[in-house]
Amino acid sequence: MPIATPAVYTEMLDRAKEGRFAYPAINVTSSQTLNAALRGFAEAESDGIVQISTGGAEFLGGQYSKDMVTGAVALAEYAHVIAAKYPVNVALHTDHCPKEKLDGYVRPLIAHSKERVDRGEGPLFQSHMWDGSAETLKDNLEIGQELLAQAAAAKIVLEVEITPTGGEEDGVTHEINDELYTTVEDAMRTAEALGLGEKGRYLLAASFGNVHGVYKPGNVVLRPELLKDLQEGVAAKFGRSGQPFDFVFHGGSGSTEQEIATALENGVVKMNLDTDTQYAFTRPVADHMFRNYDGVLKVDGDVGNKKVYDPRSWGKAAEQGMAERVVRACTNLRSTGTRLT
Repeated sequence: MPIATPAVYTEMLDRAKEGRFAYPAINVTSSQTLNAALRGFAEAESDGIVQISTGGAEFLGGQYSKDMVTGAVALAEYAHVIAAKYPVNVALHTDHCPKEKLDGYVRPLIAHSKERVDRGEGPLFQSHMWDGSAETLKDNLEIGQELLAQAAAAKIVLEVEITPTGGEEDGVTHEINDELYTTVEDAMRTAEALGLGEKGRYLLAASFGNVHGVYKPGNVVLRPELLKDLQEGVAAKFGRSGQPFDFVFHGGSGSTEQEIATALENGVVKMNLDTDTQYAFTRPVADHMFRNYDGVLKVDGDVGNKKVYDPRSWGKAAEQGMAERVVRACTNLRSTGTRLT
C-alpha cells in the first residue's frame, strides 16, 4: 500500500481513538531504519507512523551541507516508493521542531506539500510537529494558530506540544520537575486557540510526567490518568461528548504496560519511540563487531574478511533487531492486526 493519503490518515486516527489503541511513531534516520520500521509494521499487521526529527533530517541531509529540508524530503520521497511494497498504511511525520528551527524545517516542508496539493497531488508528509514547549503558552498557541491554518490548507495534521516533556530531545532540554504536568486550564486555553477540529485537525502532546531518553520503570512518575481530567474538563466547557483531544505519548521509553494501557483508555492515538528502537538497531551491530573483530579490522596488517565488514552483513541483523522492537511496540499499543485493508 502507498503512504497514507489525508483521508486514510484521518481514518487511521479515528479508528485508533475509537478502538482504544495507538500507533507507534518510529523515528528514522536512514533508509535502513525506515525499512526496519516498515518491516515491523508489516509483520505486526499494523498501520503506523514514521517520523524524522530535526537532528535526523540534518543527518539525512549529509554532513557536508546538513540541510534539514533536503534530508527530510529525500527520505520522504524514498518512503513513498518503498512503502508501496508493504501491506500496511504508513503516515510520514516530522518530530520536535522548536521555534528557532521552524523557518529551516517545518515551514518550508508545509509549503512544499502545499505546492503538491495545488497540483492535485497529496502532501509529502501527513503531519508535522510544532514544539513550543520552551515558549510561553501564549506565544506557543499564537504560533500554533498560524501553523494550523497553513497545515490545514496543505491537508496536513499538526501536532503541538503545549507544556514541557522532561529530558533532552535534539537540543531541546527541560528539567524533570512539577512543570511536566499539563493542567486543565492549559488544555482549555489550547481548545480556545486551536479549536476542536473546526480550524484543522491537530494532535496534542500533553505532559503527564513524560521524560525523553533512557530511564527504568519507576524512575519517572507518570500520571496518564491526568489525560482523563483534561478530556473531561474541556468536554464539559465546550459541550462536547466523548474525548475531544487526540493525545500523543512522548517520552515513552521505559513505561510500564499499565501506564501505557491507561494512556490508551484516555485518548492517546500516537506514541513516540526512538530511544528503544535506536538500541534495538545498534545492539546486533555491536554483537557482530565483537564476534568478528578480527574480520572487520585488518589486524596486524592482515586483509580482514570482506564478508563480515560488508555493511550488508551487519545491516540485516540491525534491521531485524529494530523490526522486532517495532512489533513489540504494536503489541503494547494494541495496534497489532488493526491495519486498514
